[in-house]
Amino acid sequence: MGVLRTKSVEDAIRDTDEPGSRLRKSLSAWDLTVFGVGVIIGTGIFVLTGEAAGTRAGPGVAISFVVSGLVCALAALCYAEFASTVPVAGSAYTFSYASLGEVVAWIIGWDLLLELALGAATVAVGWSSYAADLLSQTLGLELPAWLYSSSPSLTEPNLIAAAVVLVLTAVLCVGTKTSARVNAVIVCVKLAVVAVVIVAGLFFVKASNYSPFVPPTGSRGASATPADPSLWQDLGVPLGTFGVGGVLTAAALVFFAFIGFDIVATAAEETRNPQRDVPRGIFGSLAICTVLYVAVSLVITGMVKYDRISVEAPLAAAFRDVGAGAVATLISVGTVAGLLTVMMILMLGQNRVLFAMSRDRLIPGWFAKVSEERGVPVRITVITGAVVAVVAAFTPISDLAEMVNIGTLFAFVLVSVGVVVLRRKRPDLHRAFRVPLSPVLPILSAVASLVLMGFLPGLSWVRLGIWMAIGVVVYFLYGHRRSRLAQAERSAGGA
Repeated sequence: MGVLRTKSVEDAIRDTDEPGSRLRKSLSAWDLTVFGVGVIIGTGIFVLTGEAAGTRAGPGVAISFVVSGLVCALAALCYAEFASTVPVAGSAYTFSYASLGEVVAWIIGWDLLLELALGAATVAVGWSSYAADLLSQTLGLELPAWLYSSSPSLTEPNLIAAAVVLVLTAVLCVGTKTSARVNAVIVCVKLAVVAVVIVAGLFFVKASNYSPFVPPTGSRGASATPADPSLWQDLGVPLGTFGVGGVLTAAALVFFAFIGFDIVATAAEETRNPQRDVPRGIFGSLAICTVLYVAVSLVITGMVKYDRISVEAPLAAAFRDVGAGAVATLISVGTVAGLLTVMMILMLGQNRVLFAMSRDRLIPGWFAKVSEERGVPVRITVITGAVVAVVAAFTPISDLAEMVNIGTLFAFVLVSVGVVVLRRKRPDLHRAFRVPLSPVLPILSAVASLVLMGFLPGLSWVRLGIWMAIGVVVYFLYGHRRSRLAQAERSAGGA
């Protein structure tokens, strides 16, 4: 078996009832849907819309959101089948372990650790900037330099970002149900803000701003730093800005706004009826967010001509230009509130992936200890929270943000392939939800994810390769010899 040994679905489910590492089942389909909306609706809806429309797609950014949503929907079908078949913490890591083998599971787990930790730290730094700006605009309060830096370093830390991470870590330690309640309250606030933005913006929309809906290739866009060329452009594919190529390039950019729906699958083990509720949570959150993204993109490009749109703060600037400053302030409030849930759920997902890897002994089993009182892995939660807080406080991580996109798409590819493999290897398994038209749709999902990865800069591919190479070394130094399956092989050989 070696590196391609797989963990049976039966063993994976049996391990969830192991004393000392048993998670509490307390979540419903509603909780999962709110979790999904909580992590998906973040800066993407308030910031990425402007950059994508102003520098790549024009009003056609609405199509870009639909394209990204369709790619996510294909992947969501695969996640839903796996989650209903293997309702175990770990999401793509656990699914890969059951279908593609241990080394592939380790690689995707290693990938998810970077994606979720980097995502949470990036959001924490962004949150601190929005919070500082809101305090300055509304209360005239300027944060001291020793407490806050928008470009954190060892000499100029961002202690505000670290503090908010630690507070959210404490909430996660209390229990998953409590985290779900806090998340639900904040999600209601930011959905109300988004609704106000859409309704208020409709009064300032001009039909002439939608022409042309997809500007021709090479059109002049809003002023912004030129984007790094995508991998396809490095390979000689003539994409350029605007036109159809610009719409697809924008789809790869706004894909960041959809990151998070897959985290719903990491909570499968804590769901009362995962076979039914996890697919509902995944599709429900993805559908709600796609509709909101398309609506907001149509409002902003209808209020402001695409070549005059503000790349840094498109919605707030648009409302200030039309004299609706109160709405602009409300957008800042919604952003500050919204990013809190994004951080919390990214850290929740990271904790559950680490928990699953620890329970399989690919990392030390000490981390998998679950608090009997709270029903959550407190050790992992505290350690990962501390690490994310340190990264957010001292590391300038803006250059690495695109690795979150490429890492997520890579996970989509493996999960899509895994559905086909597990169908062939274990056709006998009960699947509460099945991907229709298999293997066509899972293969289409994998191909679509790979194509979208190609619209990201080549440097992102290099960075991903380096991180994966480090992960492979760590696996062979530790996990390959110490995993539960490796120990079982040695025991069987000795017998």
